[in-house]
Amino acid sequence: MTPLPAIVLVHGIRTSGTMWRRQVRDLSAEGFTVDAIDLPGHGTRIGETFTIDGSMSAIDEAVSRHAGPVLLVGLSLGGYLSIHYAGQNPGRVTGLVAASCQTLPRGVGLWGYRALARAIYRFPDRGAWLNDAMARRFLPADGVTDMSAGGVALEVMDEALKAVGTLDPLDGLRRYPGPVWFVMGGLDHFRLSQRAFLRARPDASVVVVPRATHLVSLVKPEQFSRAVTDAARALAVDSPQISENGPGTGIVTP
Repeated sequence: MTPLPAIVLVHGIRTSGTMWRRQVRDLSAEGFTVDAIDLPGHGTRIGETFTIDGSMSAIDEAVSRHAGPVLLVGLSLGGYLSIHYAGQNPGRVTGLVAASCQTLPRGVGLWGYRALARAIYRFPDRGAWLNDAMARRFLPADGVTDMSAGGVALEVMDEALKAVGTLDPLDGLRRYPGPVWFVMGGLDHFRLSQRAFLRARPDASVVVVPRATHLVSLVKPEQFSRAVTDAARALAVDSPQISENGPGTGIVTP
């Protein structure tokens, strides 16, 4: 049996590493080492310019902190970035959980999302009231607290969306040879390209959390923590191999 993997968590747009506080607590209690990072322009790095290269560096720094196997977990923006990182650095990641990111970031949908983000940013408060109101409406109280604890990156929306539009997650999934888990809420609107994602990785495991919306880790934190725990434990039960990051796993199909 290989060592338990360290778990690197990559947050969604506008949020920060604090959105993972429940998962950090749950996963740590299960014996995992957990690393919840802040992307450029978010959390402790609010004010920095968001770039794909900067995001890749942030993920790589976290992965490099751990000598053994690593499970990379990303949600929404973090999911797209994690897929890209895994595809570009297949020897560095032992397993990949891509959550709430099964819509291709391109075309009319992306254009409309960017237009909405620019319109909201023109509000006198840059959209802070609207963001808080939506969070209170759709998240449990603990989720609201965890999401907002690291600050809300109101300025980063358009530049982050534009940058993500340059990525090809299907190519990233094809390039990454390790095990993949797709996790999503049953009510998530980011499932429009789910079939294309599954065609890119027909061997992926799919976890759909009933009655959960896009921010599944905040809406149904216990179920999300269990999905990540199951994925991480699966990496520790197959034949070991040596990767760039140390002892890894021979799993290809979960």
